[in-house]
Amino acid sequence: MNKSELVDAVAAGTNLTKIQASEAIDAVIHAIQNALKGGQQVNLVGFGSFMVTERAARTGRNPRTGAEINIPAANLPKFKPGKGLKDAVTPPQPAPAPAAKPAPAAKKPAPAPVAPAPAPTAEPKKSVKKKK
Repeated sequence: MNKSELVDAVAAGTNLTKIQASEAIDAVIHAIQNALKGGQQVNLVGFGSFMVTERAARTGRNPRTGAEINIPAANLPKFKPGKGLKDAVTPPQPAPAPAAKPAPAAKKPAPAPVAPAPAPTAEPKKSVKKKK
């Protein structure tokens, strides 16, 4: 959306003409710029916050020649979206199913009783001879 489309949307959503909507948008932008120039932070609850951050001076490289260059410190405008804006942009996620609690460890069953070995029989065992 560009500025003229924004003006049309504001004019359609209010009782303002397009000229009045354009002037209102310009006034809001101008007020935000002036506040940031003065070192103030602009908080629009539910929408977000505008603030100025300082970027320290640093050394960079010219990509064409590889020569080092000094990049001066700068003040940069920054926008941090608010919860209302984030929620409006992000589609709702289905709630995750509650994690199933692991079943408590069951008591181990008592070992089965071991049957006694069979009693020896009176008959001697026959030996089997292997053939070579």
